[in-house]
Amino acid sequence: MRRCRECAGRRLAFATARAAVAYDDAVRRLVAGWKERGLRRLSEQAAEVVAERVPRPAAALVTYVPADTRRRLERGHHPAERLARALAERWELPCEQLLARAGPSQRQRGLTLAERRRNVAGAFRATSSARGTVLLVDDVYTSGATAAAAASVLRAAGARRVDVATFARAIRIPPVGLKAVPGKPI
Repeated sequence: MRRCRECAGRRLAFATARAAVAYDDAVRRLVAGWKERGLRRLSEQAAEVVAERVPRPAAALVTYVPADTRRRLERGHHPAERLARALAERWELPCEQLLARAGPSQRQRGLTLAERRRNVAGAFRATSSARGTVLLVDDVYTSGATAAAAASVLRAAGARRVDVATFARAIRIPPVGLKAVPGKPI
């Protein structure tokens, strides 16, 4: 499988990362409502879009990037967990919490790529062992720093392979000579 230009040349703990939609202005507003304004029902709708556009993974189970405790309390819910549970149900896979936050962390929003990587280095710990292929779910894939840090912990906990699925993905490097194909995952 070919890597995108953004991931090419980087050592990543996950094998693939797929998203259902591009993180454009309209999706950004939708995600803000989902995450910051408590629109919990959007988790089911996001899962439906992901299930339609991202091929069902050959995973043994689904897990998710854990929320920072303070932000989870502020929001009253955790979008990535809700998305993971809804996807697991659609794909008839078990969903387990395999990761926890090792402590509080700064928000990723507004940080440079290097700052994002430093911010999540050591941010996660395994809550139990992992086996086989694990699907790691998050709401938005921006730089890949969070997914890489979480996948690294899953691999250290025993996962043979980690694949990542998100609702949206920020496209920072436009593809050269290629156009997006409607209905195809990014």
